Amino acid sequence: MTTSGLIVMLLSVGTVTVLFGWCIWKVLTTPQETDKVHGVEFHTPDMDKDS
Repeated sequence: MTTSGLIVMLLSVGTVTVLFGWCIWKVLTTPQETDKVHGVEFHTPDMDKDS
């Protein structure tokens, strides 16, 4: 592998690793995030009581 190929590979792997670590850190350290989670109710035409 050439030197430039090695540099590109290391930058790519390093970027993904840092992004993954940041996402895990944000999920674990964001306080009271469960208060903002809402359920989703789907409404389809076959659920209408008028039909």
